[in-house]
Amino acid sequence: AKEKKRHMGDTKHFCPVSLKENFVLYPGLYEHAAKYQEKIYYFSTSEYRDKFLKNPEEYVAHSEPIQAPPLRVCLLGTHGAGKTTCARQIADKLGIFHIQFEEYLQELILPKTKEKVGPDFHEEPKEDDNKMPILSQELDNFSQTMTKTEIENSKQELELTDEEEAIKANLMNNEALPPEVLDNILLDWWRKEPFRSTGFILDGFPRTLDEAQYLSERGLCPDVAVYIQVEESDILDRLFPPRLKKWKERQYKKMENKKKLKDLKAKIRV
Repeated sequence: AKEKKRHMGDTKHFCPVSLKENFVLYPGLYEHAAKYQEKIYYFSTSEYRDKFLKNPEEYVAHSEPIQAPPLRVCLLGTHGAGKTTCARQIADKLGIFHIQFEEYLQELILPKTKEKVGPDFHEEPKEDDNKMPILSQELDNFSQTMTKTEIENSKQELELTDEEEAIKANLMNNEALPPEVLDNILLDWWRKEPFRSTGFILDGFPRTLDEAQYLSERGLCPDVAVYIQVEESDILDRLFPPRLKKWKERQYKKMENKKKLKDLKAKIRV
């Protein structure tokens, strides 16, 4: 009751320094409060409170109200819950950006990997496919020099930087992304244009407790976090048919390759 009677500052219970400097609505804490012109202001840290008290006029409203940042949403849920479908519709309706986190990671390394990586894109080793070029070369009498050049070029394409290796390990084996890699990705979405003034819905992040802790430590506060909960049976019905179809296509291709390999061997014998 006493709290309601208090005259709160222009940013209400959000930290005015975080809003001014980082354009983030960061909830202030009761223990980091200060009074200025008979109004109570709350701050995210004691350092920000001290900064405000040194020059309060920089952080308070003057001729017009302080502008609030645009909407920032984190949309969470298990794989196959329908996050991306919902995120696209929400982003379109609200006029904000849709960022699919894992898809964005794929795009960062795609120029070098040439194909998407991860359990969803993993296929069985193509032994027959590897043999066919060798047999075809033997049949058509291709030069060894040309083959060596092609192998060297493909090796050069696959050389990844440390950051790219970390992203690949995350996509392949779910290894945690180092904070310095996350800094290069996430900070721009909160602090740089066009995201800063438009807002976004971040689809599929944070995925772990460590990633949520990272957002907290960097002061990257979403306005809303939505978790989509779906029954396992529903997810199975969604994901199983397309994966079964993909498996059947691989098996068919494998049989086709075996037949081609057999025909090549027969030609070589002749």
